[in-house]
Amino acid sequence: MSDLGALLRKAREEHGLTLEDVQETTKIRKRYLEAIESGDHSVLPGTFYLRAFVKNYCDAVGLDSDEVLRLYQHEIPASVTDQIVEAVPTRQPKRVQSRSSERISKLGFNVMMWSFLILIVVVVWVYFVNQKSDAPKEIDNTNITDQASPAPPSQSPDGGTNGGTTTPTATPTPTPSQAPTTLTFSSKVGKVDHYDVAPAGVVHKVEIKIAGGPSWTEVRSGSSSGKATISETAPDGSVFTYDLDQPLYINVGRADLTVISVDGVQINDGDRAGSKKIQLNPAEGAAGSESPEGSASPGDTQDTGNEQGTE
Repeated sequence: MSDLGALLRKAREEHGLTLEDVQETTKIRKRYLEAIESGDHSVLPGTFYLRAFVKNYCDAVGLDSDEVLRLYQHEIPASVTDQIVEAVPTRQPKRVQSRSSERISKLGFNVMMWSFLILIVVVVWVYFVNQKSDAPKEIDNTNITDQASPAPPSQSPDGGTNGGTTTPTATPTPTPSQAPTTLTFSSKVGKVDHYDVAPAGVVHKVEIKIAGGPSWTEVRSGSSSGKATISETAPDGSVFTYDLDQPLYINVGRADLTVISVDGVQINDGDRAGSKKIQLNPAEGAAGSESPEGSASPGDTQDTGNEQGTE
């Protein structure tokens, strides 16, 4: 193993990374990473790739890539591509430059001439269009009184018209708009925050999103002792939706990784790296789904047992 490879491997192990982790971060194949650590540079495609791979490897394990390349330049020689580029003269033949200048001049002259011709055509066309629009229009000499006009319908003695029966038009009744969803904190029973969800008579939509990592998620119908619809560690990216037609008990292990909302209205769960217990009570059934104020329901006394391992 070379000194460079030993340095990179030590930095990787200090960060607790495997070669697979470095491969995922740098997008460099694992066999190339193994070759860099062992000092077997013959496996790599070339010197240019060696320098690029070492630079990306250093960035992945927290090392200063420029300093590492400088210290171990005897193991990482300058790429052949760089040497060739430095040796190639940048001076071009004057003849080629003059021909290019002539072509550009001719092209510019042609563009200018065509632009001038197009401008003349546009001006002439606009002039004729304006002349047409300014031409006097023929006046209609038809006597106004000669034009046929519908006779007004005669009224009958009872106020109706003889011309026909008019049907009254029904005025549409406006549809009342739905009141916005409101979440009102009602009480705290033990460790459970109770919220009343309004308006009544509406089936609200509850959504639970897990983002940023796995989190313990428990949802029960009615109360904390009700039937569980989910009781497991939900992976990152999970989304759960429920209809709030009865009280809903929610227990999450990581409040900072969980977003709970009702009809898009987000609940303030503290956003901390700890558990949070919430019970949502619809306005119609709030009285039947909560315990009397100041006393905990039987399910609330069991929250500590349901949450073991999450706090």
